This record gives sequence, structure tokens and C-alpha cells, in this order.
Amino acid sequence: MKRLIGAVVIGASALAFGLHGQAQAPAAPRFLPATPATPLFFREPWRQSAPMDASTGFRPEGGVTTAAVTNPLLELKIYDPFAASVPAYLKNAPPGSIPVDWHGPSCVQLAGYNQNPPPEKVVAGAPTDPPNLWTGVCQTAVAVTLRHKESFVNLTAPGSRLKWVTRTSGFHVVRPVVKLADGNYFVGDSGDGAQSANSQLFVESEVAIANVRWLPLEISRIVTRGDKFVQPDLSRVDEIGFADLHPGSGHGWGGFVNVSRIEVYGTPVKR
Repeated sequence: MKRLIGAVVIGASALAFGLHGQAQAPAAPRFLPATPATPLFFREPWRQSAPMDASTGFRPEGGVTTAAVTNPLLELKIYDPFAASVPAYLKNAPPGSIPVDWHGPSCVQLAGYNQNPPPEKVVAGAPTDPPNLWTGVCQTAVAVTLRHKESFVNLTAPGSRLKWVTRTSGFHVVRPVVKLADGNYFVGDSGDGAQSANSQLFVESEVAIANVRWLPLEISRIVTRGDKFVQPDLSRVDEIGFADLHPGSGHGWGGFVNVSRIEVYGTPVKR
């Protein structure tokens, strides 16, 4: 009887081993389809074109113009509600500013340096400051955008994003702004720069467009409208850039934003 039980046990063990061996056979891998990377739509690092010598008082900073744009396919758009007052400010500079700030078309200044090697001494900022747009002398909220001459951009893909290098002072933050093909403007709730506030640090950060909540923007005054977030159709974006929703404090630390390199990742759509 013992021999019989032993035989049964051995047989069952062998059967279990066989089944176990079959279960361990490697299954063919099921690869997921590759997700195409969202392409770089444009990159704008800005450039200083004014000489850094005695002719500029070794201070190339001044009102930003189209000469600051390095990409020939991009158009610079500046929304300064007080732009019409610039000639008067040149004669009688507002508190916190100086006359040289008002030689450009708006309050937004082109600051920073792109000399190679960087200058050893400067009269404004730091030699390592990259070329950037500065809102310190703006008397009201402002917005700056870039428009591609040949294409809209589709920002609906999951990988659509803004990547930029920014610095802020006070409670100011850099917010994304879009203008759609239908002419409507929106500003996003995402705000960058707080991590570098009141320091000399320029910090690179990214804004995932899918995570941004939007409010309508009245572009003539740079103010939000309505009390509810909206979901604009971002499949045909005409312009994209940033807004500073607070007036600047003037020269010195107080309240402003600096926006250096801007990169936009999205799918081009032919105009």
C-alpha cells in the first residue's frame, strides 16, 4: 500500500512539474506603438544689437524692437496699453525709470548681454545675464508674443509645451498668452518665476499646455475677463508668448519679470 501511494505522489509531482514548466515559457512581448515626439515649433533666444561701448554708456539695455528677434520667420508683438505715452515719458520719465528707457516703441526693455566672452564689468545687471525682455519700467500690465509668419501651431497634442528661461522679482510671475486664429486672446493660470524671485538666478522651466487653465484676455488693457476658466481650441494658435499682469516697480529689485529664451513645442499648421 505504501508503494502505491508513493507512486501516485511521484506521478502527481511529475505532472505538476510538467505543467509548471509549460507555464514558465516566455510569452512574446507586446510592444506599444511609438508615440511621436512633439516637434520644436520655434526657439527664440533674443539678441543685443546695440554696441556696448561709450556710445551707449556701456549700457546696451533699451526698448526692445524687432532687431532683438533672431529667427527671421518670427514677428514680435508687444501689447503695452500705455505705448502712446512713450514720447511723453522720454521727456518726463516716470518714477523708477530714466529717459533712455523710452527710446523704444514700448515699455518692454531688452536687457542682458550676448557678448562672447561676456563683459568683465557692466553698469546694469550682471555680466552673465542672458539677453532677456524686462518689464520693470512698465506702468501697467503688458504682454509680448511671437507670431510665425508661415504657420499656426497646434498645441492640442499631449506633448505640447512651452520651455523658457525666466527670472522674477516680488510677486510677479510669467504667464503664458495665446492668440487664436479667430483673433481671441487667452492667458493661462500657470505662473513661472517664483522659484527665482528676488535673486539673480535665471531658471529654465516648462509649461505643459494640457495642464493650463485659461481665462479670456482683453488685450487692449491686459486684463482677464469672466469668472470661469475656459477651454479654448488650441489647434490653430496664431501668436504665443507671455504676460506680466502687474505694473513694474522701476529699476532695482521690486516687481518685474525677465524672460530670456523661449521655446514652443507643437505641430505646425500651414497658414
